[in-house]
Amino acid sequence: MSVADSSKLNKTVREVYMKLPQGEQVQVTYVWIDGTGEGLRSKTKTLDYEPKCVKDIPEWNFDGSSTYQAEGSNSDMYLIPCHMFRDPFCLDPNKLVLCEVLKYNRKPAETNGRMTCSKVMEKAKDSYPWFGMEQEYTLMGIDGRPYGWPKNGFPGPQGPYYCGVGADNVYGRDIVECHYRACLYAGVKIAGTNAEVMPSQWEFQVGPCEGIDMGDHLWMARFLLHRVCEDFGVVATLDPKPITGNWNGAGCHTNYSTEEMRKPGGLKHIESAIEKLSKRHEHHIKAYDPKGGADNSRRLTGHHETSSIFDFTAGVANRGASIRIPRQVGQDGFGYFEDRRPAANCDPYVVTEVIVRTTILNETDDHPIEV
Repeated sequence: MSVADSSKLNKTVREVYMKLPQGEQVQVTYVWIDGTGEGLRSKTKTLDYEPKCVKDIPEWNFDGSSTYQAEGSNSDMYLIPCHMFRDPFCLDPNKLVLCEVLKYNRKPAETNGRMTCSKVMEKAKDSYPWFGMEQEYTLMGIDGRPYGWPKNGFPGPQGPYYCGVGADNVYGRDIVECHYRACLYAGVKIAGTNAEVMPSQWEFQVGPCEGIDMGDHLWMARFLLHRVCEDFGVVATLDPKPITGNWNGAGCHTNYSTEEMRKPGGLKHIESAIEKLSKRHEHHIKAYDPKGGADNSRRLTGHHETSSIFDFTAGVANRGASIRIPRQVGQDGFGYFEDRRPAANCDPYVVTEVIVRTTILNETDDHPIEV
């Protein structure tokens, strides 16, 4: 197996040091999105007290010229703490904190999608928008091949791997279970996990989360995934189509509802929202991956349980449609729907914001909403 050399270090030695008392001081790890819109960065600060809420954590700064976010001549960027979690690596009382990034002039960095998303969610708060996002990812060796795949060939065709069991069907379950437990410890609203259709591909679900919490919890879940994989010496890629050919891609299916949709008779509100989405298909496609749809064009082909990137479709229990209404929702007449278009590497702040803009704030391409 192609794993990083650092994963082979003696972890027993590390545990000797991790058990040392730390007195009254607390380690706080600041986490932020870098200039790619996909990568995560972190660094750690010592506080002389245990923060009880995110407001107890001070602002900090970093060198934006080393994270694709600034030039060297004016490189200081601000880290604004937004959401605090428990630290599953250093354990209590230590913390993780997800941060927004501001430029030298206190304006949001180009990849800070959280600020406008928060404003949009505030405008829509009376509709109580709930989200649940299904994060697919693929485990890779550091040689760039899916973890567990033959070095000079391919595994058997898709079929036995989805929710599979057994060493011949499942690769990397230890990583998945460690990530799950890390999320539970941290306070991330992880809802479940399963092996996916392509071998070495997995999925975890986060939610239900209301408003801005969706983006906060999914980004932190991604950070935890990358950190757990680091310990095991493998890489988790969110590439929407990591392997070309007859293999499934990776998405971030987004389940969504408002209070009206969740009440009896809510199906008419679901259908109304879908009608609004149908009129902004191209706009949403551009928002559903960090490259304006270019990444998703490799995935949304109309094959491998996807819709075509060029067409908007909707249906009950149809996993080949842009929007799927679960069969139970169709029978009950209320509930939620699933937007299957977002790519695995989407920004959940951007995705949830554009859904709310279109379905609650009634934004159209001709009449954008200022926040």
